[in-house]
Amino acid sequence: MSDSYDFDLFTIGAGSGGVRASRVSAAHGARVAIAEEHRVGGTCVIRGCVPKKMLVYGAHFAEDLEDCQKFGWTVEGKSFDWVKLRDNVLDDVSRIEDAYTDTLENHDVTIFKERAEITGPHEITLASGKTVTAKYILIATGAHPHLPDCEGTEHGITSNEAFHLDELPKKVIIAGGGYIANEFAGIFNEFGSRVCVVNRGDTLLRQYDEAVRDRLLQISIMKGIDFKFNTVFEYIKPCDDGGYFVKLSNCDEERVDLVMFATGRVPNTKGLGLNKAGVELGDKGEVIVDRFSKTNVDHIYAVGDVTDRVQLTPVAIREGQAFADSVFGPSDPVAVDHTCIPSAVFSHPPIAAVGMTEGEAKNSLGSVKVYLSDFRAMKNVVAGRNERSLFKMICDGDSGRIVGIHMIAPEAPEMMQAAAIAVKAGLTKADFDATTAIHPTMAEELVLMR
Repeated sequence: MSDSYDFDLFTIGAGSGGVRASRVSAAHGARVAIAEEHRVGGTCVIRGCVPKKMLVYGAHFAEDLEDCQKFGWTVEGKSFDWVKLRDNVLDDVSRIEDAYTDTLENHDVTIFKERAEITGPHEITLASGKTVTAKYILIATGAHPHLPDCEGTEHGITSNEAFHLDELPKKVIIAGGGYIANEFAGIFNEFGSRVCVVNRGDTLLRQYDEAVRDRLLQISIMKGIDFKFNTVFEYIKPCDDGGYFVKLSNCDEERVDLVMFATGRVPNTKGLGLNKAGVELGDKGEVIVDRFSKTNVDHIYAVGDVTDRVQLTPVAIREGQAFADSVFGPSDPVAVDHTCIPSAVFSHPPIAAVGMTEGEAKNSLGSVKVYLSDFRAMKNVVAGRNERSLFKMICDGDSGRIVGIHMIAPEAPEMMQAAAIAVKAGLTKADFDATTAIHPTMAEELVLMR
């Protein structure tokens, strides 16, 4: 690599995408530095997917401890300690942060634990005042929670703060209709909080298939979660004795212990010097890139949530890997395929999906065939829990090729990972039909749907 720069690559942001890109670039022989103003690991590890999934695990025990009695178990004196769970989760987050840091250091990546800004062609200035140069610059700064415009917004929290609460709220209002809102609604509800989800529109989880999201709404209501649609916040005011007075449109003022905003995420591009560097930004502040993650400035690239392509951790990791292989690897440039990406909502029960919804398939293909399995999981039958699962398969009406699978069921994300391979590979309904079922499992419904 050229010695005319301090580094071959300078990455701004040590989240999933930035860490992967930096580690792999270094493995290819590049001299790499990375700057992170918060904690190594980014949103997913520190304040997102990882600690949230741990809370989801903890929340599942609420129903498991009820259901186990039908399976012959007796649990005396059961109780829940939020602080114990919170601290154990945060301890494990720190462990993973250390592992990410060790990975970078073991690949001789220089880590600057401070903010960085582009201040000239190939020049980066750190918060400490130190200036360095790099042949390539990678923006991997992620995104932050969006806050709606209403009086008293500052009194609410976001998912960032949810992992650090001193105590659980007795009553919480969660604003939003996406996956973060529904996941935390399920978590707080299972921990015993009274939960109300407020959505300014009339639809939850817009990107998911209608039948699956409707089933989640039905089950959530059955579990005691309240929903208010086509509703906005008018104000949030603190009470003298703690808590908040909240006024929602078309509703009386009510008192709650906590307000949480889960109303989308905004790319972190402010204060990075991108405008001065001539980097093109989109309407939401996202970095505009081509299929190889390159910006309109030849030596500046961007990966992950800051590009607002697909805000998922595995996607950021793939983009970081592709960047490193393309710029520093021995082979031809690599582009990430952003189609047919599986996803999940870790609600109660969880949703998982890959490919087109029924509506999208009809608009795109015209002729489609839809296969359904609507059933009660064996465990729920024995436990006396009236909660039904739903599997849905969307196929091209002419070829039989599977173009989408959608499910809501216990462990749906675990089943979807394997099913997504089949959809990505272009397999047909006949291929699934020809596969012998594993009985008794929920997953067997994937090869038995009619």
